[in-house]
Amino acid sequence: MTASRNLSLVLSGAMLLAACTPASDISRLSSPTAGFGSVANTTKRATGADVVWLQTPEEVAANTKRVSALVAGKTISADTAVQIALLNNRGLQAAYADLGLSAADAWQIALAPNPSLHFGILGLGSKSLDGFRTVEGGIAASLVALTTQKSRNRIADVRFRKAQLAAAQETLRVATEARRAWIDAVAAFEAASLIGQTLETADAASELAAELGKTGYLGRDDQAREHAFAAELSGQKAQADLAAKLAKEDLTRVLGLFGADLNYYVPNSLPGLPKIATRNSFEAEALAGRVDLAAAMLELEAIALEYRLTDRTRIVSDIALAAGTEIERELEDGKRHSAQVNSVDVEIAFEIPIFDNGAARLRKGEVAYMKAAHELAKKAVDVRSEARSAHIAWTGTHKIARHYRDTLLPLRKTIEEEALLSYNGMITNTFELLADTRARMQSNLLAASARRDFWLADANMTAVLYGGGSEVAAGGGGEAAAAEEPAGH
Repeated sequence: MTASRNLSLVLSGAMLLAACTPASDISRLSSPTAGFGSVANTTKRATGADVVWLQTPEEVAANTKRVSALVAGKTISADTAVQIALLNNRGLQAAYADLGLSAADAWQIALAPNPSLHFGILGLGSKSLDGFRTVEGGIAASLVALTTQKSRNRIADVRFRKAQLAAAQETLRVATEARRAWIDAVAAFEAASLIGQTLETADAASELAAELGKTGYLGRDDQAREHAFAAELSGQKAQADLAAKLAKEDLTRVLGLFGADLNYYVPNSLPGLPKIATRNSFEAEALAGRVDLAAAMLELEAIALEYRLTDRTRIVSDIALAAGTEIERELEDGKRHSAQVNSVDVEIAFEIPIFDNGAARLRKGEVAYMKAAHELAKKAVDVRSEARSAHIAWTGTHKIARHYRDTLLPLRKTIEEEALLSYNGMITNTFELLADTRARMQSNLLAASARRDFWLADANMTAVLYGGGSEVAAGGGGEAAAAEEPAGH
């Protein structure tokens, strides 16, 4: 009875040392959606869209119905495309699984290492001693692990927060990719439509040339020129149609759609140009909002905590505390005496730092910290530059598109109207009128291309501000709503 009580006291003391993590932290980390709230809030702030973490077949089935309701036979806008991608992209679900793994790692560290128990029986099976002579038992725990539990929990928490930012970064990347794909698809169909209008004019000119050739009014060379131009446009129209179909397929892949959900449409043209104003604080907003920059800051914090932990344990990397007791019984004068506790033993085991005094590990920590610090500084410089470039592209592409809309297209319209009046007055011939019409169509193509560049740059502004894709060009995704006219694609 005395031995049992002593052994229980030793075991209880070790368990009390190990149970140094608050129950609230364990509950937070063991939740099936641990850390996902942070990802959802960041995504909502940046895109206005919802995200889901699908972990059961029932959740997957319900989400599939929700996606189908958004796309079935409908013309989707840019915002709808982003929402569908965030709900339906399975690669994104894999990224959330990585978040779950990080939560499990932090949970594991928060639980603290288990103590080890040893138990032995000496003299088992001895007939003369009626079964056994001595029973030994003990429990051991790492003192270094127990005394550094708080520091290791802090490091694990920083790593877990970094994993949340990584999941948010991947979510924003998918959102940006979906918005860009939508813009590319709509712009491709708009270009194909404009080329088709130009082709109709060219076909009319080709037919007219053929009729005039029959009368001898138009030479074979002039007829061939009109026929060749129509043939070239026919080839360009086929290429534009192919490009539009492939662009829509790219959008479909980003959205994760297949089967019956392929029956969706995109608008015939991109939205018009909105009014914009110069944002002088955009650089500061990017520094404050970029999730990848915040992740780099957490990496530096984690390395600093690990460095301090290494410094604390560089001389003695592990100390084991072991406690045990021995129960012995004997036969004397042919009689069996009851078991008795001989002693309760306590021992400490630790490494002797003769060869490795921890200096190498400490130096490794110093170098890792400086590396992370330099990488963070470079990242901050890059973010500032990307913000400036994105803002330049945003305002620049808007100015170019506005020039086409406000200057070139009105001039082309005036030229065509005046040519029509001259034609009605028998001053301008038919081919000159058709040439002016073709020129206006070409100007429409240039204007549409400039509008596409602006909407891509507009989407890139969001990506630069929050993260998820910082390629600085006239490309990005767009915040615009789709045009309301029915789609025919």
